[in-house]
Amino acid sequence: MSTVIRFSSDLSTWISHNLDQGSAPAALIQVMQEQQMEAEAAQAIMHAFVSARRNGGAVPVDQVIVDENSLDYQYQTPIFRPGTEIATSDRLVRIAARAERPMLAVLSNVFSSEECAELIALAKPRLKESTIVDPMTGKDVVSGQRTSFGMFFQLQENSFIAKLDQRISEIMNLPLENGEGLQILYYPTGAGSSPHFDFLVPSNPANQASLARSGQRVSTLVTYLNEVESGGQTVFPQAGWAVSPLRGNAVYFEYANSLNQIDHASLHASDPVTKGEKWVATKWMRQRRFVSA
Repeated sequence: MSTVIRFSSDLSTWISHNLDQGSAPAALIQVMQEQQMEAEAAQAIMHAFVSARRNGGAVPVDQVIVDENSLDYQYQTPIFRPGTEIATSDRLVRIAARAERPMLAVLSNVFSSEECAELIALAKPRLKESTIVDPMTGKDVVSGQRTSFGMFFQLQENSFIAKLDQRISEIMNLPLENGEGLQILYYPTGAGSSPHFDFLVPSNPANQASLARSGQRVSTLVTYLNEVESGGQTVFPQAGWAVSPLRGNAVYFEYANSLNQIDHASLHASDPVTKGEKWVATKWMRQRRFVSA
């Protein structure tokens, strides 16, 4: 089944002009929505323009035909670099494995053993029970979905954190200023997290102010800080992946494209730790400079 979405030729001219000027498709979609266009229609129209320009075809003039599956998440060229290694300014990071859908990669040699130990030592005195955002109130609340303890470093809080922030920025291939503060999570024996997404759900009122300030989260890097005796894998149930927590290694994944779509295949969880404990450092990257509330 398909649907015809009609629009004015003036809109077609406006979209083409702004794309020629280098405007981001997501920014144009936002403007279209501000003019009371439905999000699905704006995404479908923009997808048709982007696809036509990429493939050398004619752009739509006054309508697009939307198949029932055409609004599925559109996988684009990843932000993450191709190849088998990333040479940062102070370290050579190896890419052990990668997948396309969802876009994820397993990395080794992200942090040294000494860096992992220092992060844990700095975080321990500042740990608090982990929270999630209550969608009804927008407040941080303790939830049974996550049984870990955590804390956040400010971006470039000190020289040590600044060094790690810079390296992570180079690995994730986005400006340092786009990153949220490095989060440290501690999972004791029996602790884990239920399946969840890292992107901010746009329809949630608690997220809308943050999205307006800094844009959507687009990627995550989870770096493992210790050797876990048993359990604690990072699981991607829709993709069929389970990443083992090994000290200094990391898993990277993306979940937002230039059309402002979000990839539900990025659903992930932390399996409970069955023996020992688990420490991780998480970095989230935004579409533009991160501005906290």
